[in-house]
Amino acid sequence: MIPQSIVDFFYINQNALWLTTLILDLSLTLVMYRVFGRIGLTAAIVLAILLANLQGPKLTEIFGMETSLGVIFYSTIFFATDLLSEKYGRQVAGKAVLMGFGVSVIAVLMMSMSLLYLPSTQPNTAEFSLEIHQAFESILDFTPRFVAGSLLAYLISQSFDVWLFHKIKSYTDGRHLWIRNNLSTMTSQALDTTIYSLVVWWGIVDLTTAIELGLVKYGFKIFIAAFDTPFIYWARNWNVPPTSENQSKRQYPNVEQTT
Repeated sequence: MIPQSIVDFFYINQNALWLTTLILDLSLTLVMYRVFGRIGLTAAIVLAILLANLQGPKLTEIFGMETSLGVIFYSTIFFATDLLSEKYGRQVAGKAVLMGFGVSVIAVLMMSMSLLYLPSTQPNTAEFSLEIHQAFESILDFTPRFVAGSLLAYLISQSFDVWLFHKIKSYTDGRHLWIRNNLSTMTSQALDTTIYSLVVWWGIVDLTTAIELGLVKYGFKIFIAAFDTPFIYWARNWNVPPTSENQSKRQYPNVEQTT
């Protein structure tokens, strides 16, 4: 799917690959918003949650530090939620958070059930079927600790992010978007990382190691939160598609206006 020359380049330039993935993910989120408006942002949040859960277990080394690939997709959830808050208000953003939580629960449940199906034993496909089944087990066999920590951290931190974003917006009279975007995301990401590290890692590793893993992950999240600031300023001034805008006005006539 990807030309071999590009594959070879990124194999030896993993930092460039990480930055390219981040820019591509933020850009595609903006494309979803540009084309589909509010619904597109909600869909981007749901998609990012699924990608973060599926790619979260994949560990890699970026800038000399070990991190999870899912940190990019999980961090852009906060970007999409902040943009949704800015354009459509707290109520709409809050519903998107709950929708993302619901999708996560359903996805984990249904993917776990898929592991209960035994691979085919038909002679022509048995070997292939077993390989695929084992691959599914490696990716989808979530432990209860991981599921509980991930869902709990997401729901609490995202709800807090929406609340704090609008508290800062009210306090600053709608000025200084960069303050509320960065401060709400960085604070809620600290909350998310703390909950995840204590619930998921502490007990598997000692407390010191759990904290160290969380700090590295949080460092990447801080970078992404600052990096996405120009993107949210750019998107704030866009006019959403007429169908999405009209639908939002009919359903949410009292949403906050863009400042």
